[in-house]
Amino acid sequence: MYSNFKEQAIEYVKQAVQEDNAGNYAKAFPLYMNALEYFKTHLKYEKNPKIKEAITQKFTEYLCRAEEIRTVLDDGGPGPYLASEGKKPKVKWSDVAGLDSAKQALQEAFILPLKFPHFFTGKRQPRSWRSFLLYGPPGCGKSYLAEAVGNEVGSSNFFSVSSLDLVSKPMDEREKLVSNLFQMARESAPSIIFIDKIDSLCGQHGEGNESEASRHFKTELLAQMQGVGHNDQKVLILAATNTPYALDEAIRQCFDKRIYIPLPYDQARKHMFRVHLDGTPHNIEESDFESLAFWTEGFSGSDISVCFKGAMLEPVRKTRDAMFFVKNSSDIWVPCGPEQPGAVQITMLELAAQGHALKILPPSISNEDFMTVLARQRPAVSKFDLDVHERFTKEFGEEG
Repeated sequence: MYSNFKEQAIEYVKQAVQEDNAGNYAKAFPLYMNALEYFKTHLKYEKNPKIKEAITQKFTEYLCRAEEIRTVLDDGGPGPYLASEGKKPKVKWSDVAGLDSAKQALQEAFILPLKFPHFFTGKRQPRSWRSFLLYGPPGCGKSYLAEAVGNEVGSSNFFSVSSLDLVSKPMDEREKLVSNLFQMARESAPSIIFIDKIDSLCGQHGEGNESEASRHFKTELLAQMQGVGHNDQKVLILAATNTPYALDEAIRQCFDKRIYIPLPYDQARKHMFRVHLDGTPHNIEESDFESLAFWTEGFSGSDISVCFKGAMLEPVRKTRDAMFFVKNSSDIWVPCGPEQPGAVQITMLELAAQGHALKILPPSISNEDFMTVLARQRPAVSKFDLDVHERFTKEFGEEG
């Protein structure tokens, strides 16, 4: 009998795609939603894991397209996907600098039991942590760490949810989308659900100011997170917030672990510069990395990324402003000083006018380029922000 559900879903998909391709979005949207309902019902009965995996992938694809069409219909323009699946995150575990306690907790709770199940037999059971709240100043690697977990698990599905996108939906639609998301994750287990800026969905409200619909949505999200009526041993929930005190108390307590993701320490900052410079021509030495770590005290990972992007442009600026160039052994023009042997007094634009545009090469990135950028850059995170997060850690969290 359940095969009829799949056949009906496929029929609705054919009609939806036809209307979609024709630009008839108002007709395509309900057809996609009907197909999703039939696919969801079919997944309840399907036993073949390969078929379930294929259907789940299609389910996610059509859900994303339906959400995109809904945004077009609501706003008159394209919008972001609610969730993404099928594209494994590219961030490697080794790319995440520092955060040793957070990485260890995630490994013990989820990664090691999946990769080495034979380690956790008998009395040695995996950690029962299934939900982690990552909090801290913006730009310190909360999303980065979540993507690294998704990449490390490998075969699992990584569902990244935009809270801001959900907030734009009517309350009843939020509940349905969250329910569908958790069902997809369970059908695709092992899987990871990452909810960024969760405070946008579950902020604190006074009893007189919070609507019944909002309370109902929080109840639905809590039930899904707690896995009421489900076995969620292979579904990991990660959430991130820059404002942990703004989070609803019931939601906050629902997380097994609340981990502070602080500003990177000196060794972590050195590692970040190395990761950024990997594959980029440079003449940065070990002593330079030490210097960069020293001068970026108080910088977030995002600040360091901004610094690197600025430093990347410095060689281009030097080339643009140079008045002398010299040919190297590869017949490439590089900027130089007037006393350089073989130096020619000419500008970049004049070389380009002579047909040499493709034979002009900026110099490698140097420590001087970083120092030039750092002379005008200031950290984005204030002492007040840090004090707030440290106080929250003493009350409710733990160091990452």
